[in-house]
Amino acid sequence: PSPRFRRTIGPWAGFHFDPAGKALTAEEWGRRRDEFMPSEADRAHVTSLMRRVVEPGKIAGWIAPPERGINAQPLDYEYVRL
Repeated sequence: PSPRFRRTIGPWAGFHFDPAGKALTAEEWGRRRDEFMPSEADRAHVTSLMRRVVEPGKIAGWIAPPERGINAQPLDYEYVRL
């Protein structure tokens, strides 16, 4: 989306724009907002995907795995020993 879309701070705060950056009136934004913004069902679906993973060497499914660990260590390196 355009840097103007969904701004609450900065020079574009208080104005309404579509994702492409086209200026909208407050009335048009109110009518079309649901086209641009996620619904409660969308938010619930994303939340359902975000599950905590704490096993060593495992990475949550919603995070892209890094190419390597810190200081080129393997991904399953035990950084903290308890």
